[in-house]
Amino acid sequence: MNDLKSLIIPDKVPRHIAIIMDGNGRWAKQKGMPRVLGHRSGVKSVREVTEAAGEIGVEYLTLYAFSTENWSRPPAEVTALMSLLVETIRGEIRDLNKNGVRLQAIGNLEALPKSSYKALLEGIEQTKNNKRLTLVLALNYSAKWEILRATRLLAEQAASGTLRPEDIDERAFENALSTRGIPDPELLIRTSGETRISNFLLWQIAYAELYFTPVFWPDFGKEQLFEAVLSYQRRERRFGKISEQLV
Repeated sequence: MNDLKSLIIPDKVPRHIAIIMDGNGRWAKQKGMPRVLGHRSGVKSVREVTEAAGEIGVEYLTLYAFSTENWSRPPAEVTALMSLLVETIRGEIRDLNKNGVRLQAIGNLEALPKSSYKALLEGIEQTKNNKRLTLVLALNYSAKWEILRATRLLAEQAASGTLRPEDIDERAFENALSTRGIPDPELLIRTSGETRISNFLLWQIAYAELYFTPVFWPDFGKEQLFEAVLSYQRRERRFGKISEQLV
């Protein structure tokens, strides 16, 4: 692992990494365990990946923790996930502060169960002064929901006369998103072998490098994150230009 870490070029570490944490249930099923134990095991990976991201200088780490579509899962699993969220946030505050990690969240947060919402706000408040790494949890999140919400907000501003339609540009739209003030991800990782985006940060990942791995989330740790970053660093990011223009 240290060998992998030593290969990472500090000046080329992505400022923002986003991860679709997938495969908890299948990991548990393969081991003959209830799905909820897969989610519980995934917490270890959250801890390890957050620590690894801080070690190599990542400034923002966004984790897709619960989508709006996840409400359609079996009620017992949803209840367990919400309880695990509360337990995890409260249990990790000391380490987050110790490691300089600031907690933030995006999504339709007020629609979360009261206990989950309360624990989340407490975690955000208790870590607000940390500056080493910002950990963003996407909870009850959907990119389509976010884009529609931003569109409605801009439409309301235009209708009230506080915003001229001709002034609606990329910056105005980005300021209406949940991720306002957060730089776009340069690297998007999805675990478990699935190769789709699943309604995650659709606007923000316009120029992100995509990295798909067959590793289930509970088995994704520091070594796997370092491998993803090294893959990112081997790629040429042109943003519409040709290679010669980047020299």
